[in-house]
Amino acid sequence: MFLSTYENKLDKKGRVSVPASYRAYLSNIGYNGAVCFPSFNNQCIEAWPQDRIEKISNAIDSLNPFEDKKDYFATSILSESTNLQFDTEGRISLTSKLLKLYKYVFIYLREQIRQKRKGFSACKL
Repeated sequence: MFLSTYENKLDKKGRVSVPASYRAYLSNIGYNGAVCFPSFNNQCIEAWPQDRIEKISNAIDSLNPFEDKKDYFATSILSESTNLQFDTEGRISLTSKLLKLYKYVFIYLREQIRQKRKGFSACKL
């Protein structure tokens, strides 16, 4: 579990450093990056581990296929998601599309994302 907040700067190439403790956690569960997508609640990019995105995908799949909200969630999250790998210096490179639209990146590593002051890294773009 992560109980701190980090603020890192974005470099000229659109890269942001992910805290070493976050990278270590993700590495321990078998990931060398994070899945990024536009937030529903804030003008920011959210970044989650692959397993969390898989849980969201399964939840979307369980919705009634004839309800509009299933398409909304699938389009809003899954179609806008990008898997970003860490480079050798522990950074992720944000896509130009994400850079144009959003001001912050939040990297969530907790199941309960509503606890916004715990378990995320913030980067002002």
